[in-house]
Amino acid sequence: MEESAEISPTTAKGSVNRRSLLKGGLIAGSIAAAGMLAHSNSALADRDDHNDRGELDRGDIAILRFLAAAEIIETDLWDQYAELGGVDNTSNNTYQQAFEFLDGDGLQYISSNTLDEASHASFLNAYLESKGTPPVDLDAFRNLQGSTAMGSKNIGRLTNLLHLNVDTSWYIRYRSTTSPDFGATSPQAITITNRPAIPATDADFEGPNHIQAIANTAAFHFGTIEQGGTSLYASLAQKVRHPEVLTIVLGIGGDEVAHFLEWVDFAGNSVQPGNGGAFSFSGSTSPVTDNGLTFPDFTKKGPLFQPNLIFPVPADFISKKLPKCAVIRPITDRFFGARAAAKALTDMNLFGGQPQSFFRVLNQLADEADAAVRGF
Repeated sequence: MEESAEISPTTAKGSVNRRSLLKGGLIAGSIAAAGMLAHSNSALADRDDHNDRGELDRGDIAILRFLAAAEIIETDLWDQYAELGGVDNTSNNTYQQAFEFLDGDGLQYISSNTLDEASHASFLNAYLESKGTPPVDLDAFRNLQGSTAMGSKNIGRLTNLLHLNVDTSWYIRYRSTTSPDFGATSPQAITITNRPAIPATDADFEGPNHIQAIANTAAFHFGTIEQGGTSLYASLAQKVRHPEVLTIVLGIGGDEVAHFLEWVDFAGNSVQPGNGGAFSFSGSTSPVTDNGLTFPDFTKKGPLFQPNLIFPVPADFISKKLPKCAVIRPITDRFFGARAAAKALTDMNLFGGQPQSFFRVLNQLADEADAAVRGF
């Protein structure tokens, strides 16, 4: 068990809305994939020593290509959340209502996060093209069946949100004074295995506890995805050589941090009595239990579970001899580089149903990004 942070006693939020603090062509088929991967696969360690024309070396290209792939994947999953749980002027289904129970502005945040990820993917691919590098294209793998519930588009998906294994250890990690960069591990805040994060069919809209459990699963998954992006951009930034690429990685990475803070708050709302939203959803106040999954009242579980703690607790950083510091963690590619990110996404069954060719492409992109070195 990790060392506990010294945190003020847990308090329920009641009707207070704490979100006011935060307002303000890779693949056209296997043959094409193999050809494009060969384009940048050789000797990433032999990065260009100097480039007076401002062109990118292989390492920077590899980093941007993996990030483009990651953003395409993120856009795909966020599109599915937004279709059923985002801003919709024509209806207000019970999935949306369950999100409003967690935060009155929840629907807008889901839609805004979706637009952000789409902008990241579009920008990174356009930037690669502007430098003479083919864009990443995963359209050949949009073959997974998504939700058939009313509101969902009948299109092929890259990701599967119907059978997720959600890693919730981040919830404990950011409330602890220890860090995975020093080998610390964190337990699961809630064990979420093989669960839907979106309604699979119209039948899932029925039953207040059932639909709330689906929305709560999504709330923790939001945090899982965005804290992963936060660490990924921070770790890869340390490998970037070209100043403009560093600007891109830091700029988009900062937006991932902004997303993460919102979803820390959102997930916390699902595990305490009362909430920050304006919607009263009868029967859904924590604890919520549905088909063996329980979202308990975290206000009774101690400081490592404190629901209204949305900012990182100061933790070990650089050296244990130095004062503890509030930072992103993990922040090194030893623990969360590109390959670790690909593995984390795979372990949560996000790609359940994808062929082996998809995993070969994803892992090779990750290996190329991890092979980049800054050269200092």
